[in-house]
Amino acid sequence: MTTSTLTHFDAQGQAHMVDVGAKAATHRVAVAQGDILMQAATLDLILSGTAKKGDVLGIARIAGIQGAKKTSDLIPLCHPLALTRVKLDLETLSPELGIGVRCTAQVETHGQTGVEMEALTAVQIALLTVYDMVKAVDRGMTISQVKLMEKHGGKSGSFVA
Repeated sequence: MTTSTLTHFDAQGQAHMVDVGAKAATHRVAVAQGDILMQAATLDLILSGTAKKGDVLGIARIAGIQGAKKTSDLIPLCHPLALTRVKLDLETLSPELGIGVRCTAQVETHGQTGVEMEALTAVQIALLTVYDMVKAVDRGMTISQVKLMEKHGGKSGSFVA
């Protein structure tokens, strides 16, 4: 793949923000997910609601929503979008996947560009918030498997992982 096939680079290879002005506004949806693995005692602390900093999963949910809304402030070439929905779920992993929490974010808009970056950012920020809130008891937590699960809308159509 050459730089001329990448949308964020011009013919001279310089980074630029893609012009989406001529694109039709359509309903755009993206779903991303990721996991944070931890010690069993850390998960017990989170689920019992006795973490020193408070409701870990509730705060992480709000942080993930904020992250989706602030994506264009964090990633230089992302367009600021009027999001119409950010749904963020945090649930414990099934034992065969490990001990920890899975975050799933669904982000929607009606616009000229997709919301994949907003969904991925929501997941990362939510998982980083979980880490921040319980790092005093478990610095060995691992954030992993962050990925786009699906996206719909726009010229490129649908993608399902």
